[in-house]
Amino acid sequence: MQSSARRRALLEQVRREGYVGTGGLAHQFEVDGSTIRRDLAHLERAGLIKRTRGGVLPAEPAAAVDVPYDVRRTANQAEKAAIANAAADLIDNGQSVILDSGSTTYQLALALRRRKKEVLVVTNDLMIAVCLAGDPTVRVHVTGGSPIETAYTLVGPSTVAELDRLHADWAFLGAEAVHHQAGITNINMVELPVKQAMLNAAQQVAVIAASPSFGKRALMTVCALDAISLLITDDGIADDERALYGSQLRTVSLTDD
Repeated sequence: MQSSARRRALLEQVRREGYVGTGGLAHQFEVDGSTIRRDLAHLERAGLIKRTRGGVLPAEPAAAVDVPYDVRRTANQAEKAAIANAAADLIDNGQSVILDSGSTTYQLALALRRRKKEVLVVTNDLMIAVCLAGDPTVRVHVTGGSPIETAYTLVGPSTVAELDRLHADWAFLGAEAVHHQAGITNINMVELPVKQAMLNAAQQVAVIAASPSFGKRALMTVCALDAISLLITDDGIADDERALYGSQLRTVSLTDD
């Protein structure tokens, strides 16, 4: 099992059981004790767990901490790929696109590579930049800034200043939480000015997020729903919740091209 999958399974177990003793984890995951200790240290640095004498507890509240990139990347992959395919359909050849950092926007980068769309992509996500580097149909521009340790994301005043000079056709933003009243909200405070600069730099803005992000509120408000053009998610969103988002919401199934 790769480290990202193991950490995600470990985190899910801690949240499910409430307390997990550390004594048997190495045997359970078929790794040595030093590997488990590194996994626990990684999750604790990210604020996802609390280590106690002989065990670990989930951090509280669970929605108030940022999930490491290698954990988020492997969650809801099929749903994120379907969302990304729908988003890629919106982009025409020759357009300029801002891609926010995140695992869903990374799937959009993969979709652009597969479809060979001739676009200019501006991003603050180092993983997206690596994904698109060398593709003959995509020109990539990486913003300046300082990286967030667990997210491969560039943030800071220089990132915002660069985005403030742009006029893009589209911006695609990820979202940790989407709520019909609270709007788009985010856990990490340092990302907030960057996301808002992306909003202001684009003619049209789509938020792309898997259905588990809907109906939730995180710490910091990014924007109200009327500040964006479109919400794209998978069909896992509950029927009674869909109506709350009106015509802005587009849902896609896993079988959509």
